[in-house]
Amino acid sequence: MASKRSKFNRKRRFASPLPRPDMLARLAEVVRYGGNPAHKRNPGDFGLVPPSQPRDHKSLCDEAGVLRRAEALRLLKRGVLRGMISDWDGTGFPRNIWSMTDDGLPLEAQLENAARGIYHGYPLETNDDFRVEVLARWSQSHG
Repeated sequence: MASKRSKFNRKRRFASPLPRPDMLARLAEVVRYGGNPAHKRNPGDFGLVPPSQPRDHKSLCDEAGVLRRAEALRLLKRGVLRGMISDWDGTGFPRNIWSMTDDGLPLEAQLENAARGIYHGYPLETNDDFRVEVLARWSQSHG
């Protein structure tokens, strides 16, 4: 995957302390995946309008092999269940959720609709320093 950006959000952090497993399970039940045309070359079955509108400065879901909404939702929920979330007080939704593809590619999801708990996601770029933290945390988490 070619890196397109050189500046990333330095404020990203994992939740601390980690919420209880029952809270994470409840959160995993209610999160949804919407998608974003700027992160898609292949529109898949996401039902976006426009279906795809890849941007030069955005990483693409296609590069991670995530081409179906069901797969994106599965990965989102898996990240939640492993505690790969940003700060969360047990209400509303965390701003970010991180996960990993079955092939070991780290992903980041960002809250796009706070009222409905809808996220869009994308692969973390190789020059994003937070990628190292996601890989380390994933290897330490239990799934």
